Amino acid sequence: MLGAVLYGPRDVRFEERDVPRIIKPTDAIIRISATCVCGSDLWPYRGIQPIAQPTPMGHEYCGIVEEVGSAVKSVKPGQFVIGSFFASDNTCPNCEIGYQSSCQHAEFVGTAQASVLRVPLADGTLVATPAVPSDDLIPSLLTLSDVMGTGWFAADAANVKPGTTVVVVGDGAVGLLGVLSAKQMGAGRIIAMSRHPSRQKLAREFGATDIVTERGDEGVARINELTNGIGADSVLECVGTQESMMQAISTSRKGGYVSYVGVPHGVELNGEQLFFAHVHLHGGPAPVRRYLPQLIKFVWNREINPGKVFDLTLPLDHVAEGYRAMDERRAIKTLLRP
Repeated sequence: MLGAVLYGPRDVRFEERDVPRIIKPTDAIIRISATCVCGSDLWPYRGIQPIAQPTPMGHEYCGIVEEVGSAVKSVKPGQFVIGSFFASDNTCPNCEIGYQSSCQHAEFVGTAQASVLRVPLADGTLVATPAVPSDDLIPSLLTLSDVMGTGWFAADAANVKPGTTVVVVGDGAVGLLGVLSAKQMGAGRIIAMSRHPSRQKLAREFGATDIVTERGDEGVARINELTNGIGADSVLECVGTQESMMQAISTSRKGGYVSYVGVPHGVELNGEQLFFAHVHLHGGPAPVRRYLPQLIKFVWNREINPGKVFDLTLPLDHVAEGYRAMDERRAIKTLLRP
């Protein structure tokens, strides 16, 4: 089969790869209905996160089960399923408290930009939809594999409650879906930090009440102005840089909650500064599997439409253009159809 392989900075190729097969009795093979390019894929694409060898790409997926191993009981061939970027057994102590992305037997699922995918630990990783969905639901269902699940975790970890004031740092797909998640959780005010008109527009569609274009100290000052010098109850850090993390901590109120879901690159925290910030910090790789059943219901019942973050759809063999468009900020997020 053909699939995406990253050879080095800005060098994505669509080339022959081995067809996945059942290796362990806990595996499942799915035929991909849709996959996509993630903002975190841009770190190795830009060379910021070096790779040692040609690397198959893609960790967001949904599709039809084609085959299951002998030990798999929860899904069967013919079902439409969604899974997380981390396979999990969903039974270990970490999984039982809702942190499946830190499963004691976790395996990264990172070869999804292809037509067929092997998913390890299928019983604990894959969740089936009530039926095979209509085509128009597939983009929103695909977001649940990562960006919507991550946005939801960001809002949950930041303790978003009805009526609270929320700041979202980052206007990529995760940040925008953090806005949508905060809205769904009942936030009273949602301040999106964004400099890009197309992303500002979508943030408002998803529930943002205010847009702040300033960054750094100016951004912090603007948030303080909007909150009468108090700061936000909840801040969602959805980028992963030093500037975005410090901006998030600095815009929180005393006793506020800061979540961080952007993969960190070069982030260092000063202990004394953090000590006097008086904030709650909570984040990490999103435990998408925890939220999949609930989020599938929201999408299936058309209560939310997170698929709006896809503003570019390409055939899978145009995957290199999908990366370029996101790298050049011509697209928020690229949907790929095999």
